[in-house]
Parts: sequence; C-alpha cells; structure tokens
Amino acid sequence: MSLLIGTAHAQAGAPAPAGGGMEMIIMLAVFGLVFYFMIYRPQAKRVKEHKSLMEALSKGDEVLTQGGIVGKIVKVSDEKDFIAISVAEGTEVTIQKAAISAVLPKGTMKNL
Repeated sequence: MSLLIGTAHAQAGAPAPAGGGMEMIIMLAVFGLVFYFMIYRPQAKRVKEHKSLMEALSKGDEVLTQGGIVGKIVKVSDEKDFIAISVAEGTEVTIQKAAISAVLPKGTMKNL
C-alpha cells in the first residue's frame, strides 16, 4: 500500500494555540442578552398586557375573540373565568376570558 499512497508526516512546529475560556464566556453572555431582549422581554410584555385586558373586562364592553366573533359582554363570571357574549339579539355565546383578543370601541357592532 505504501507504493500507491504516500506517508503523511505531521509538521513539527509550534504547538496549537490554547482555546481561551474567557472568549467563550463573553460569547455566551452576548447570546443570553440577545435572547432576553429579542424573545423573552417582548413576550412577557404581551402576556402582561393581555392579563390586564382580561381583568378590565366588564359588562357592556364590545369585544373581539380570537376566533373572530364580535359581541357585547352580557355576563362576567370572575370565579370561573368565563363570560357570556351577545352576538345578536337573543343569541349568547359563553367563552373563556382568555379567548378575548381585543376590546373594541363602543358602537363598533352597530357599524358592522
């Protein structure tokens, strides 16, 4: 086999540079900061805003659900986290508070 393939010899020279641990720590800290400011912080802000929106719901508010239903709140149940929404005259739908995506300005249902 040595006729077809030449023997490889390692070059005897300077030793390989030692990997610095400080650069790795700095790089991990930068990735942690990017993760915090671009992913965690905005999501926590949205969760906080949605929680305050759910706590502020009251009878008579016009709301939009995540499913696209627009209605007026008829009844709010604090202990069960459910609300009843009047979609049309005589038609009520019971949904969870968490399914509310936005509170609409008064009179929105009349304009639809």
